Amino acid sequence: MAVDELDTRILRLLLEQPRTSVREYARILGVARGTLQARLDRMEREGVITGTGPALSPAALGHPVLAFVHIEVTQGHLDEVGDALAAVPEIVEAFSITGGGDLLTRVVARDAGHLEDVIQKLISLPGVVRTRTEVALRERVPHRLLPLVESIGRTARK
Repeated sequence: MAVDELDTRILRLLLEQPRTSVREYARILGVARGTLQARLDRMEREGVITGTGPALSPAALGHPVLAFVHIEVTQGHLDEVGDALAAVPEIVEAFSITGGGDLLTRVVARDAGHLEDVIQKLISLPGVVRTRTEVALRERVPHRLLPLVESIGRTARK
């Protein structure tokens, strides 16, 4: 989907002021509320906007340990292992990947012992051959999309 300059201005506001009303966004942007709502609806329909819920902190929820677990899967069992991963609450994301391993998961845990328990659970899943774990020490660049939106907005203006 192509986004234009107004779309990028809307997206910037959503990222910078996520709790503001549609009416207030329209006022800030100087557009009609109906125009803004139509743009939001289109971006949701086309998958640009994928959610509106709050961002939560696993650390504040008692899970300060973050690890990336690479999982090697028996050939032909990727879908089954992927489905099984969805049942492990400490896995907050999982991706099929190329390179070393078949799946990359982002795992949160209460402490090192809990992380070991989660890894042992993963190793016991049918179809899992082996895992490799990397523990994150400190977040250097938090999850962000605003720089990308701004870059797209600059391109849309040209």
